[in-house]
Amino acid sequence: MAKYPKTTNEHIISLYGHVTGLKKDICTIKNNHLKHMHEDIDKLGGKIDKIYWVLLAAVGAVAITLLEKII
Repeated sequence: MAKYPKTTNEHIISLYGHVTGLKKDICTIKNNHLKHMHEDIDKLGGKIDKIYWVLLAAVGAVAITLLEKII
């Protein structure tokens, strides 16, 4: 069974423990999970840029081929 605080001082100490635990959880999320997520998004952005360049080159090659046929 859970012990419930009886005095105001015990309530404050209990709340301080909860706040300290939340600060640790937030710090873990910020420093660990978000850092890895940011790195993965940066890697994905580089791959998307490569795909854009390949598509641009393919469209340019088709356009040049069509211009040759017309002229």
